[in-house]
Amino acid sequence: MRSQEITETLGALIDQKLPTFLWGAPGIGKSSVVKQIADAKGIGFIDLRLSLMDPTDLKGIPFYENQAHQAVWAPPSFLPREGSGILFLDELNTAAPSVQASAYQLILDRKVGEYELPEGWAIVAAGNRENDRGVVYRMPLPLANRFIHLEMDVNVDDWRRWAYGRGIDERIIGYITANNDALFGFDPASDTKSFPTPRSWEFVHGVLASGMRDQLALSAIAGAVGEERAVAFTAFAKVMHLLPDTDAVLRGESREVPEDLSALYALASALVSKVLKAPDDDTLARLLDYTHLLPPEFAVLIVQDLQKNGVMMDHLDAYGNWVGKFAFLLE
Repeated sequence: MRSQEITETLGALIDQKLPTFLWGAPGIGKSSVVKQIADAKGIGFIDLRLSLMDPTDLKGIPFYENQAHQAVWAPPSFLPREGSGILFLDELNTAAPSVQASAYQLILDRKVGEYELPEGWAIVAAGNRENDRGVVYRMPLPLANRFIHLEMDVNVDDWRRWAYGRGIDERIIGYITANNDALFGFDPASDTKSFPTPRSWEFVHGVLASGMRDQLALSAIAGAVGEERAVAFTAFAKVMHLLPDTDAVLRGESREVPEDLSALYALASALVSKVLKAPDDDTLARLLDYTHLLPPEFAVLIVQDLQKNGVMMDHLDAYGNWVGKFAFLLE
């Protein structure tokens, strides 16, 4: 399922407090999707990495209760006590079988030892697939049967919408728009330590924002997405000097259009990124007018990216003119 579909489906299951397991390859943003759902709903979010826990961490530690003359379990402080939210059990299938066993009761009965999960909290777990060559334990069938299972795939359009919303460097967005296969390149059969994933491209954004000199940046980018992709991305990023002044374009002072295909992808992502920071009507109208000069596919790409990120333009006369010219590509 695409991340957009996962968000919608998982959101509904969380409302019904149905335990759900989210499967997917490493680095595709499983935990980010769950956190975004919690943020959108305005509820709590607790991320537990079960692979780092011992069996007693969930159940708590026993102690002697003087008045009752019996041993009771002291629940851990990291489990929620009130309110509503998502209890996220990340890396569940990388946890030792003994830890998985201690999660049985919490997942099925919503309690463990002396602890009971508040009514407003939902349980979501996540993990990598067994064929991803990660350190995973086969999930026992009794535990697997306690979940609704969803598998998350990588989708470029969903990632681009997310990337614009997060302010990811426009060079990265432009490169992946031009090279869709660059977003995700995980090969379970390869021994390569660095490979492109949505998570590692976010690392590249951090490298670019650090301001380190070019040669060091290339090495750091290679350490995130692999040497081949790092070289290709760096070559793509160099076309930025071929772009017209995007501020001048948005002010209506430049009508320059690059001929290089890579430069057109870079220009489209740069214009969308700038408009999203301050999408006023005058700027939108000037941008719509400018897109008439671009190859049709790039005009549509820019407008659809803005609309997918919540920019309204139907009320503008310039948008009516734009639709009149490019409607044939929207059918």
